[in-house]
Amino acid sequence: MTTPPDLTLSTGTGPQQRRMPVYENYLPPCNNACPAGENIQVWLDLAQAGRYQEAWNSLLENNPMPAVHGRVCYHPCESACNRVAVDGAVSIHAVERFLGDMAFEQGWTPQIVGEKSNKRVLVVGAGPSGLSAAYHLARLGHDVEIRDAQPIAGGMMHFGIPSYRLPREVLAAEVKRIEDMGVKITLNRKIEDLKAEKEAGNFDAVFVAVGAHIGRSIDIPLYRESDTRDAVTFLHNIGLGKPSKIGKRVAVYGGGNTAMDAARTAKRLGAETMVIYRRDRKNMPAHDFEASEAIEEGVAFHWLRTIVGIDGSRIQVEIMALDDKGRPQATGEFEIIEADTLILALGQNIDSELLKTFPEIEAQSDGVVPVNDNMMTAAAGVFAGGDMVPSLRTVTIATGHGKKAARNIDAYLRGTQYQHPGKKHIVLHEELNLWYSTDADQSEQPTMSPLVRNKNFDEVLGGLTLEEATYEASRCYSCGNCFECDGCYGACPEGAIIKLGKGKFYDVNYNLCTGCTACTLQCPTAAIHMIDK
Repeated sequence: MTTPPDLTLSTGTGPQQRRMPVYENYLPPCNNACPAGENIQVWLDLAQAGRYQEAWNSLLENNPMPAVHGRVCYHPCESACNRVAVDGAVSIHAVERFLGDMAFEQGWTPQIVGEKSNKRVLVVGAGPSGLSAAYHLARLGHDVEIRDAQPIAGGMMHFGIPSYRLPREVLAAEVKRIEDMGVKITLNRKIEDLKAEKEAGNFDAVFVAVGAHIGRSIDIPLYRESDTRDAVTFLHNIGLGKPSKIGKRVAVYGGGNTAMDAARTAKRLGAETMVIYRRDRKNMPAHDFEASEAIEEGVAFHWLRTIVGIDGSRIQVEIMALDDKGRPQATGEFEIIEADTLILALGQNIDSELLKTFPEIEAQSDGVVPVNDNMMTAAAGVFAGGDMVPSLRTVTIATGHGKKAARNIDAYLRGTQYQHPGKKHIVLHEELNLWYSTDADQSEQPTMSPLVRNKNFDEVLGGLTLEEATYEASRCYSCGNCFECDGCYGACPEGAIIKLGKGKFYDVNYNLCTGCTACTLQCPTAAIHMIDK
């Protein structure tokens, strides 16, 4: 099945070899796109081979909460997957969820890899970034304590993401595993003065990962008292299990993922729910599938509308029009929308008051603080990540921040400098030699009917079965990474490729190799390629 060499691209083989093949694993695009830095290709390979616990352990080298991420991550890895161009991306998040859930069922525990350092690290915030940093620091042998102002650990995973997307028992189980590694979590402990807390606890370093729990507001003319609240507080109270009294008609103002969560939550509480947003669907910051699921559940959308006044239950909106750059412009046309409750979902800020005794740390207007490439603030030994730093705000990005900070904190505590290994070449679809074609469409996760799910907080998406997860993992092309298919070995006309045995890959006898390129043309993954001799 080897593609014949294109002799017009070379000067021929001849008596002297001018080019030579080399084996070098490249970077798959999924790995490159993962904010948590997961080695996705490796654990998918282990999963398709039925080596599920090894796959889970490989996952945990970079991400301590696979059951969470398999549910709430927006999986940019799948958008980057080279299989998109063929028959649909590998459903990476679904396999990750499967492995995370299997770990609960089987009682798997993570490995501690570092020796005890006798160094103490304080983590402020039990959200995704704080939990990630604590987990990685514990694995590296440090004593870690997390302190959080809330009565339940999880941060915005618990107080921002509704349970129909992330069941609370799943989150609690992931948190417990981190505690079982020796990480101490103290709840209902709001830090007012970080410097005093650090000194009193004799901590050698601090990682600050306070979540964005303060909802932003805007000035809207209020002509008569109305029931207006912010989405962050609304979802926070739901997360605490507090009853949330809302009117029969609820309007959510905003177009982000928090707005979608608030609207879908209000719908589940029995309200007739609508979303008011100043742009159109194409230009909304929320992921499109969030809007699709909300529409399926009966949430109405008023696109291209801006609130200009509130008079009790009467909300006055101005109709907007987008200019050629996608920005909303006023038209001078107005409408009235009736709603008993208005929920503002206009973004969130950070409470960074705990840093006030570090004058060298200058917080921005929204509370975020600048950090250097090592995630350290202007104060020595004080690191920050997650919502605390300028960045997109997702669970997976925050988790990646926690890992990166942990590696740099570890180096700081040991008096060294963490050296990132650097990125290799990213393999694109056109570099693969897909001389075979398979009928292998993406597996679909079971979904609860919209007519049922919009009345309760049960999980909307189901998981894959063992057979489905194994099949889905096998759809991975192993981009840039050799999986010992023997294609190069069988293609070489000179017998120059040497098999070293299972798991040891191949070598090349360059005394026999003529540089004909047959091996590279046969390699489906671009793990072997030609270089000038």
